[in-house]
Amino acid sequence: MGVTTVTDVRQTESVVAKLFRSEQGGHEQVVLCQDRASGLKAVIALHSTALGPALGGTRFHAYGSDDEAVEDALNLARGMSYKNALAGLDHGGGKAVIIGDPDALKSEELLLAYGRFVASLGGRYVTACDVGTYVADMDVVARENRWTTGRSPENGGAGDSSVLTAFGVFQGMRAAARTQWGEPTLRGRRVGIAGVGKVGHHLVEHLVEDGAEVVITDVRADAVDRIIARHPGVVTAVSDAEVLVRTPLDVYAPCALGGALDDATVAALTATVVCGAANNQLAHPGVEKDLADRGILYAPDYVVNAGGVIQVADELHGFDFDRAKSKATKIYDTTLAIFDRAATDGVPPAVAADRLAEQRISDRTPAAEWLRPQDPAAS
Repeated sequence: MGVTTVTDVRQTESVVAKLFRSEQGGHEQVVLCQDRASGLKAVIALHSTALGPALGGTRFHAYGSDDEAVEDALNLARGMSYKNALAGLDHGGGKAVIIGDPDALKSEELLLAYGRFVASLGGRYVTACDVGTYVADMDVVARENRWTTGRSPENGGAGDSSVLTAFGVFQGMRAAARTQWGEPTLRGRRVGIAGVGKVGHHLVEHLVEDGAEVVITDVRADAVDRIIARHPGVVTAVSDAEVLVRTPLDVYAPCALGGALDDATVAALTATVVCGAANNQLAHPGVEKDLADRGILYAPDYVVNAGGVIQVADELHGFDFDRAKSKATKIYDTTLAIFDRAATDGVPPAVAADRLAEQRISDRTPAAEWLRPQDPAAS
């Protein structure tokens, strides 16, 4: 096993350009990890530790290229810095991606190797679940380090973080409903959810309980079938996300992978609110303005989907579900504050959210105060 920082890697000019010279830059550290025995290839990106140890999940995905994996890690880590800041957590932002098809590549040996790389960072990075990784995986990763969250209750963890992720998205949706229609409820509204996997199926439960009409789609037929079996006659399904965005909706909730809001999608949207669990929903800069120009209220993804990171952060202090849920409830107030700031500044909500997050991060400069050795004489 070896740890290689990006600045030591030869023939990776495109990676270095992303790290140092692009809008994706500003990251403190990026680590490329490889364990040939297990087949592990991973990227760990630390965007900021100004507020505390970088906290963010581990994504296991079959990327089209290694460069695409690095780009995803950079984007996700930056998003985690902003998410953790607005969630009020004393954590910076980090993210890891494991490259490959989890169904074909995932093994105990690989997860243990990955856990050793997390350990090598000495607490600068705290990991958790993300797309393609689960509670059982984190139990294995945790065997090699003490900076792993999202573990099972049997192993001292909080369990499935998608529970509070969905709860937080629902709170953000309530705030959007109040801003757009005057009442913090989705009762009588038609909500389209693209992706009803780990988070999406919990979101369906909240919406049905609140009296919303729900329309769903997912690339996995079994995920759709599970929802339909539980809510026959209440939830309807469409063939794919492209059909869903053209379906008459009040709210569109992207809950799968990032980049869901591109030019074509925004132009086709019938919904007047977008609020979902997926990370990095805006496909490129300028989409937030296009949404605003069309009169579509966008609830910034990293604000409303922070319930999961609130849950796993609480695990570091001895998990208490009620305490974590109470913190996640505040996503409603934070989302309202962002909409108010956007209206006051005359900017899209995504810009207002970034400004608020950047303010909290800059207030804690210089970075990594938490890492500085303590003077024994002062204690």
